[in-house]
Formats: sequence, C-alpha cells, structure tokens
Amino acid sequence: MLPAIILTSLLLIGAVSDPGIVEQRRLFENPPEDCRIMMRWWWFGPAVSKAELEREMRFMKEGGIGGFEVQPVYPLDLDDTGTGIRNFPFLSDEFLEALRFTSDKARELGLRVDLTLGSGWPYGGAQVPVRDAAGKLRIERLRIPDGARRLALPHTETGERFLAAFLCRIREGEIVGSEIRELTGIKDGAATLPDGLQGTHEALIFISSRSGMMVKRPAFGAEGFVLNHYDRAAVEGYMKNVGDRLLNALKPNIPHAIFCDSLEVYGGDWTDGFLEEFRRRRGYDLKPHLPALAFDLGPRTSAIRCDWALTLTELFNENFMIPVHEWSQKNQTLFRIQGYGIPPATIASNVHADISEGEGVQWKEVSATRWASSANHLFGRTVTSSETWTWLHSPVFRATPLDMKAEANLHFLQGINQLIGHGWPYSPEAAGYPGWRFYAAGVFNDKNPWWIVMPDLARYLQRSSFLLRQGAPVNDIAFYLPVSDAYTGFRPGYANLIQSLGVRVGSDAVGAVLDAGFNLDFFDDDALRQIGSVKNGVLALGPNRYRAVVLPNVERIPPDIYRMLAEFVNSGGKLIAARSRPALAPGFGATESEHAEIRRISQNLFSSSPGNARFIENEKTQLAAALRELLPPDMMLTPEVSEIGFVHRKTGDAEIYFLANNSNKPQTTQASFRITGMQAEWWNPMSGRITPAESSADGTNRTSVTLELEPYEGRFLIFTKHAVKEPVTAKASEAASLDLSQGWRVTYGSNGTSRTMEQLSSWIHDEATRFFSGIAVYEKTASVPENMMHPGTVLRLDFGKGEALAGTRGRSNGMQAWLESPVREAAVVFINGKRAGSVWCPPYEVEATGLLERGDNRIRILVANTAVNHMAGRALPDYRLLNQRYGKRFDPQDMDKIQPIDSGLLGPIRLVAVP
Repeated sequence: MLPAIILTSLLLIGAVSDPGIVEQRRLFENPPEDCRIMMRWWWFGPAVSKAELEREMRFMKEGGIGGFEVQPVYPLDLDDTGTGIRNFPFLSDEFLEALRFTSDKARELGLRVDLTLGSGWPYGGAQVPVRDAAGKLRIERLRIPDGARRLALPHTETGERFLAAFLCRIREGEIVGSEIRELTGIKDGAATLPDGLQGTHEALIFISSRSGMMVKRPAFGAEGFVLNHYDRAAVEGYMKNVGDRLLNALKPNIPHAIFCDSLEVYGGDWTDGFLEEFRRRRGYDLKPHLPALAFDLGPRTSAIRCDWALTLTELFNENFMIPVHEWSQKNQTLFRIQGYGIPPATIASNVHADISEGEGVQWKEVSATRWASSANHLFGRTVTSSETWTWLHSPVFRATPLDMKAEANLHFLQGINQLIGHGWPYSPEAAGYPGWRFYAAGVFNDKNPWWIVMPDLARYLQRSSFLLRQGAPVNDIAFYLPVSDAYTGFRPGYANLIQSLGVRVGSDAVGAVLDAGFNLDFFDDDALRQIGSVKNGVLALGPNRYRAVVLPNVERIPPDIYRMLAEFVNSGGKLIAARSRPALAPGFGATESEHAEIRRISQNLFSSSPGNARFIENEKTQLAAALRELLPPDMMLTPEVSEIGFVHRKTGDAEIYFLANNSNKPQTTQASFRITGMQAEWWNPMSGRITPAESSADGTNRTSVTLELEPYEGRFLIFTKHAVKEPVTAKASEAASLDLSQGWRVTYGSNGTSRTMEQLSSWIHDEATRFFSGIAVYEKTASVPENMMHPGTVLRLDFGKGEALAGTRGRSNGMQAWLESPVREAAVVFINGKRAGSVWCPPYEVEATGLLERGDNRIRILVANTAVNHMAGRALPDYRLLNQRYGKRFDPQDMDKIQPIDSGLLGPIRLVAVP
C-alpha cells in the first residue's frame, strides 16, 4: 500500500485520466495549456515596475509560454531617480506589492505562477541567524611541539561548540590508527597532554560549527547564511519568517507550486545534536570514532562514513522535506524541488515532494534529470519538470531555437514532460537593448530577435509534453543505485550523494541499457522498502512493473533488500550484476553473519549458469548483450545508431514512442518494436499533423518501421488499432526545382537601410550590417512556371541543408546544437501575403502548396538573428560601481566570446515541386 503522504500528493496534483486515442488525436494539434513550457523569471534587484511586469507577462502569453516561476536575484543596476530604477529590499512592502500584482495579473491572463521561497539559492538569507545556519563538522589538526604539556584549543565563535579532542601518533606523515586516544580533562580552553610522548604527535580537534556559506546570487536585502536543512526548528522558523510572509501577500491567489532550487549546501555535513541523533539511530557512539570519520583509517572508515551519511539523509528527510511538504499542503500549494545534491537526498527522499524536478542533459549517465523522472514514476506522479537550457550555448544571447530544441529532446528522453526554461530576465526599458541578463543562462524573451518563431518552438514543446503525459511509462529495467557504496565515498566537507553515485556507477552502465533497446528507472533501498513488492518475475515499485534489475558495481547492500531481489530472481525475474558481486552488509554495526548472508545470496544467484541472474565484468562491452539474452528489447535499430533515443508510454489503446535523433547528421535505420497487431502513425509535433507510417510484421512478434530522422529531430510513432485511414504516401519521384537564391531586396530593421542582395551572404560581411541584431525583411517576386503547378504536386520552399560541425568545442558548461544552419537563426515566410510557416530547424523548408500561383508570386521573409552582433559592436556593461555598492554577486560568463556571428539567409533557396 502506498504511504498516506503519497496518496495525499496524488490527490493534490490530480489524477490524469487516459482520454483515449481519438481524443488524444483531437488534442494533439492544440494541446491543453497546462502542457506549455514555463520560464524562470529573474527579478533583478528586485527593481520591478507594474507596467513592465504586465508587458512581459503578455509577451510570455503571446509566445506560447504557460507561466513562470518568480526568482528574485541580485541587482543589476544602481538606484537612479533619473531612470526610475529602484532596488526594493526583498520582503519589503514594495516587493510584496509587486508580487501580489503579478499573481493577480497572471491569473487574469491565464498564466501559472510558481514561487521560489526565498531569493537565489539554497534557502537562507537575512532571516537566518547563525544558530539556524548550515552546520559543518570543523576539524583542526594541530602539531604537538616536543616537550609540550598543554595544548590550547582553537577558539570557538558564536554558533560553534567543542565536541572532542584526540591525540594521535604520526608516522611518515600518516596518522597511525592504532595509536589514537581521546584527550580528556579539557579545562579553560586547553587540554593537558600526557607525559613522555615519544615521536611525532598531532591533536585532532572536532567542533560543531557552521559552514559559513551565504545564499548564492541573493537579491538586495536577502543576503545571509544558508539555512541548516538538518534542523527542524530552523526550517520551521524559515517557513514562518519567509514562506508565510510571501504567501500571505498573495492570498487568495496562492501559487500553483512553491519551489526549492538546487540543494547546494556546500560543506553542510553536521548539525547541533548530531552525536545524540547518531547514537539513537545507529546504536553506537560516534564520538570515539570521529578520527576514523575524518581520515582514512582502513575498513572501519568506510563503514562509519556510511552510517554518518545515512544519518544525514534521515535528518534531512525528517527536518526539511517533511515540514516543507506539510507547510505546502497546509497552504494548498504543491511542493516542487530539485531533490538531489547536498544534503544527501535519495530517490526515496522525493516521496515528500509533489513534483520532483531535474536538470542536465547527460541522458546516458546518472543524471539529475532521470533521477527526478524516476522519483515521479515510482511515486505515481504524472508530471516531471526540469530546469532546461541552463548555460545553453554560452555566451548569453547566443542560444538559438535549434539549440533549445536539441536540449529539450534530451530532457524528453529522460522522462521530462514539463520544461522550466532557464530563463527569462526581467528588464526595464531604462536598461536599453538588449537588456538585463542572468550570468549563467541564455535569454529566451522578446529581446532576442529570433523571438518571432518562439510561438512555433513553444508549440513543438507543448505538443511533445502533452503526449509524454499520456498513459504510463514502459521502462523494463529497474536500475539500482548503490547508495551505501556511494555513502562510503563521503568525507567531512563532501556529502553529495548523486555525485558520489555517478562516480560509483561510472559512465557506461546507463548508456548500455539504453543502447540495448530498453529504458530504465532508478530506485534505491528505501524506495523498495516503501513501495516495492515481487510477484511472478515482476518487481513492482508503486504503479510500475519491471522485468529486470541491474546492480552496477554494488559491493554493499542491506540484507533485507538483497533478500527481496533474490526473491525476484527466484520468481522468474532477471538480474545482472556488473563489475562486482555484493559481498558486504553496510554500516559499522553490520555483523559477520550479515556479511555472510550477503555472500551466500550472491553465491546462490550467480553460481548457476545460464540462469535468471548474470554477472558481467564490463558494462560497456557486455551489459547490452546480457540484457538482450534475458529480455526482448523494446526497440532495436538495424543498423544501430547510438545517437537515437526513445521513450515509450502505454495508454489503454495505444503505444506511444517518442524518437529523437541527437546527432548533427540525418539518420536512417530500421526500427523493430515489441508490438504486434497494431497500425503505426507518425505524429509530428512540429506541425501537429498525423499521417500513417509504413510498417511490417517481421515474424518474431515485432513490428518494423523505417526511421528517417533529420538532425536533432524529435517525432512520435504511435501504434494503435484505431489508426488514421489515409493511404501511406509513396516515395516521391524526381522533383523539379527553381533556384531563388538571387536578387533579394533586403531591408534591415523597421527604419533601416535597404539593399539588393544579388548573392545571398551573411550580414557580417558588410560593415553597414556587421553589428546589426534584429529583423531583416527579404522580398522577391518569383515567377512559377506552368510545369510546377500540376494538380497533386507538393510545393516546398527549400532553404538548404545544415552543415555538421566536426567534433565539439570543449566547454565546461552547457551544450549546443553542432550544426551550422542555412537560416541564421530564424525566419517566417509569407507568400502572396499569407503566412506559410517558420524555418528554424531541419528540415529547412516550408510547404507552399496552395499559396503559390502560376506566374508572379510575392515572397516576403522575416529573418532574425541573435542579439550577440549588437553586443559585439558596443562596450559591454561595467559593473564596477554596482560591485562596490552591493558586493560582487556574479561573474558574467564567456564575455570574451562575444563577436559577430553569421546572420541572415545563407542559401541556396529553391522552390521544389514534388509530384
């Protein structure tokens, strides 16, 4: 039975019914508005005005954006009565009034509002006194002078408390683990040393301290300590002083969700009362073992760190996750959180959320994005959000619609169906063009000229999100996260579970599962305990049914968990252990009989061959083949194309596959699906069109379909018994074409220069337009000959092929589409005064059938680039005085890369007639 807290979350979110394929087909072209993308809306300062807030909300609505999350952050300008810019202190009456106005206006406009409970990240700020600040185990290592009899202990400040001091022998620069003893008789801030010390000695001093971390990127008035996420009283005080103040200002228009941004409480590894909590939970006193916790003193260090880390996770769940979720329920809003990082949240920690959110594009690794979708799948939640486009194609303003599409597809492949764009910078008119910008993000607002195609891009993302919410995920593989092993990789000052798991699992295992033709969800020990059961070769985790389990490099596993997995195998389930066979029970208190039980289960599972359980040495070379031997793949590609990914969802009368080509080249392959007795349809999220797909049964209870995917293309293949009845379009015969590359009249800007372009070329090749950012209008009269206008002929305006870039340019953050487009960066095409469509991604074409006439035709194309060229021609902002006034709160990213980039139509342009 699901815990009551999960049932409550499901009731809050609302059950998503399966409308059936007929209704899904009807809704696909114009999906429900709650499937629209959202934006993180940065309020800099906060220095906002009601007029500008309303203007930006209206632009969001017009651009196909369904809502926003308000996040107040650092100032970008000084107060100035001349410009009207004034930075309101966070939580001031002026700020709360602006928030109230925004909430009311958003409701009027039909926009969703989410709210960060604070400013910047993590939770914290001016309302957090030092007693409530993030805790840290402070460790001082002091050399004992020869002949010393007394040792002065380090000074402790407000918020710190002495825990223990130890004397240890040093040999060859290393601590001798067998020669450590606690110093007692501490008095007046000093310890008395024993007589007759021989050799080199040091004192190890342990102090319950504070990390001193301050909130990152805070707004004016929100500066202060990061909150102690392990202390319930501190958390409840924060929710009262910050959360209540914010929500009371918004009533009765409560936000759809409150948001907790990144768990990045760096150094947060301790809290007052930890020793007492540890003894109560783990059954032994940690104090004598503090040296083994701090320094590698052999096997006991791994066991003690495992217990310490587990205690941190439990304290975080009980003292942060539960009270924040209870607070959100009391206020009738949802709790959305990026539930991973520091503190060491587990998958199971996310049972106390309503929407688990991810971030990151690493679709074939242990990623936060798949972590979040797995949590939502396990706990029966339909919507999974992700922070999308962070650091996309740096520097700022450089990201294009194609970049956005390419990254969004990677999020979709990891189970995401709600995109939260990172992001939308508030920018007043006084800031000039192109306006304010966040230091670590693209700009996806109307200040970027390519905004003219934002409605089309947003509709692609909306349609995709809609279909990816239908039915339930079909993921065959339950991928075990070795939390206990990852805990042993912790050390004081480092308690990042998801990062430690990534190191433990490595970079090959997740990709091998996907390349084998399966999909997966992560799970961990507590998730299995809470919602797991085994029956007839199936592992049930919440509403999900898994046919195989992968154990990646697992050495330690709790006995009760291993027993359940053994039961799964004995009932017919499949299990593969990679690189290591489990051999230890976790924790310092584990008994030899428990260790022996783990070894015995491993022996029983992996001694018989072939069987339902397999052991392999190498995931990269063996895991895919081992899985295929045990289970029929969901999708197989011939030839294999590792850059093509898929997501499979199942409804009452359809099988939904999202397919994406993540490469910069077209891909053609034969796909075989584990489907029989159904017809196939292509659902194109770019156009909203549904067409039959040519498919064939291959005689092995599978159905084959030829995939032809453009670079970075995402498309849906739907199998149903209620398919559309139109005939499958035959392969086109030789097409006729008309070259339109010459003689375009180009006008730059609304009041700009105009010239005739005999040959298409980039704007930056002309000094007059080298630094132009905006919209240029290309105009031409084209005469279409009689032989291209036969009945049934399909006419397309073709703008050329993209050029794949060789290799990838290294960059520490973000991603980009590695394709040089013939349209830089977006175009909207009008033929004889009617809109034909937009062009911003492969295939670079628009259909012109029904718009063209015999003889002369007027073609008008609006072409938009990015704001980077404008920036390259002018001095960049100088934040010297701003930093002196407020302190340095950010570093603009990659400003040395600002330079003019190719813009405009590069060609060739052809009119193509396909019989």
